[in-house]
Amino acid sequence: MDNKQLSGIFKSEYSNLIAVLCNYYGLADLQLAEDIVSETFLRAMKAWSHKGIPSFPKAWLRKVAQNLLYEHYRRKKIYTEKIIPELGAGNGQTNPIEITDKIIEDSQLRMLFVLCDPKLNTESQLCIALRILCGFSIEEIARALLSNKETITKRLYRAKKALKERNRIETNLTVDQYVLRLDNVLRVIYLLFNEGYYSSINEESIRHEICWEALRLSLFLSRQKIFPKPKIYALIALMCFHASRLDARTSGEHGDLLYHEQDKKKWDMDLIQKGKKYLNRSATGNEVTKYHLEAAIAYWHTEETREKWNSILALYNQLLAMAYSPIIAMNRTYALAKANSVDEAIQEAHKLELKDNHHYFCLLAELYRMKNNTDMEMDCLRKAMAFANKKNEKELIQKRLEKAKG
Repeated sequence: MDNKQLSGIFKSEYSNLIAVLCNYYGLADLQLAEDIVSETFLRAMKAWSHKGIPSFPKAWLRKVAQNLLYEHYRRKKIYTEKIIPELGAGNGQTNPIEITDKIIEDSQLRMLFVLCDPKLNTESQLCIALRILCGFSIEEIARALLSNKETITKRLYRAKKALKERNRIETNLTVDQYVLRLDNVLRVIYLLFNEGYYSSINEESIRHEICWEALRLSLFLSRQKIFPKPKIYALIALMCFHASRLDARTSGEHGDLLYHEQDKKKWDMDLIQKGKKYLNRSATGNEVTKYHLEAAIAYWHTEETREKWNSILALYNQLLAMAYSPIIAMNRTYALAKANSVDEAIQEAHKLELKDNHHYFCLLAELYRMKNNTDMEMDCLRKAMAFANKKNEKELIQKRLEKAKG
């Protein structure tokens, strides 16, 4: 049995099954939905380890999940006393259905907005959406939100409890409620793409399928008439520009490649053109969001013109003024080195003092390389190695160390 294929199937179907169980069947208990999906995967592991992965594994999982839901109702002897009234208040669906891709798409989109409930704080919204709809593990959520596993576990518990105490998940949202929750939904999709583009715990640093899932959700949002389009278009543009470099970011046994090391012939020009199209579409109205600025930065990274780095630096300055982040400030220093001077960039980088971040030390090493200061470059790379967790990160740093040694 191919464990990699199995992991991919489970990852993609986790959010699909949770969404359908909660939305279409009106199941209000998120923990119960998760338990049913977990049991579905356990049964798959047992069955497939002997017989192999079936020809239609997703259909197999969906059928088993449906059966387990009805087994639960019968086993607890509350089907007619409690579940039927609850289902009646929702969609009234009590008979087994074929879980189609259309039902899954509708359910996922609706559940994404349902879970981004303004009565939950922003952190809880992000945690529960990333867990339930994106299938992230506790550790992945902690890394994505720059937190720790204990904090994320508590947030998830409180969020599920709050939703459960309201008796049922509110699935019949009004148009105004959908529009009000759009910003939170876009942020969840943004985090989803980032985790796929640069995985924080998986040995494969780029998980293409997660990037495409985030892009798919954004494109689906852009086709809904009720939403203001510019910020959605800006997010799509941002993802297209970054996704265009997916294949160029890896180099077999040498691990990840830095931006200036990439073979530009491997960039996907169709995605770059699509990014430009959506960036142009986003330039309507008066609102400028972080997605507009980040998309513009990503656009300039695909260009080779005299004003490139000055433009990128100006955009980073705007982005920091809008929403300061030490990571954005760190990325800005490279643009500062290219646009102004390496000395100024090193001075700004040292002010950040991100002492436990290997990306920070890799950046400093690159700046010192540009300064031809080999001793400081190697010192920073050794510090980066101490904080790197993934095999491919360590391989990249080791390769840079060997190159610095000459």
